[in-house]
Amino acid sequence: MKLFTLSEANAMLPTVRRIAAAISRAHREVVSLQDAARAAAENATRGGGFMADGPQYVTDLMSLAERTGELEALGVQLKDYERGLLDFPSMREGRVVLLCWQLGEGDRIEWWHDLETGFAGRQPI
Repeated sequence: MKLFTLSEANAMLPTVRRIAAAISRAHREVVSLQDAARAAAENATRGGGFMADGPQYVTDLMSLAERTGELEALGVQLKDYERGLLDFPSMREGRVVLLCWQLGEGDRIEWWHDLETGFAGRQPI
């Protein structure tokens, strides 16, 4: 697991913000097409599984996978596709914690939480 200093995590925000925004957009599209994909899958077992937006659905699924892989390669943890909620593992007072940021927040990370408490346990830095 990569550990970030607060400065390192903040320096990565422009890059991860772009990736998180792409993930959030693709996630919205996938969710909007899920019912049609489910119906097509069910009909496929009966010999007719056409989905008009099928190519877009596949493109959005692939985008989600690719962008998520980009974050993982950077060492950033994606916690919520829709909200663009990201965690950066870091050390604080001798233990691993998570620096926490989500789409719509500012240009600096201002929150952290313990591994066990998650978003509900966020505390100001």
